[in-house]
Amino acid sequence: MEVKVHKKGIIVIPAEVRRRLNIKEGSVVELEIEGDKIILKRKMTLLDAYGVDKEMGDSAVKELGKLRKEEVEKENSV
Repeated sequence: MEVKVHKKGIIVIPAEVRRRLNIKEGSVVELEIEGDKIILKRKMTLLDAYGVDKEMGDSAVKELGKLRKEEVEKENSV
């Protein structure tokens, strides 16, 4: 798919792509550079992930809790 680069480097993501990837005004996308390629990826938020997969969600919450506990321990040891 081709898109045109406008002033200040602005590009428009075609409506079909935005619909398919659920990209709306205010959505965050990640930009990566690989060699001479630019890769845009929709960044999934916790709200996007809510209810997608209960087991995955439960493990994500446990992992976040573990990471937060490690941060607190690290802060308290300084």
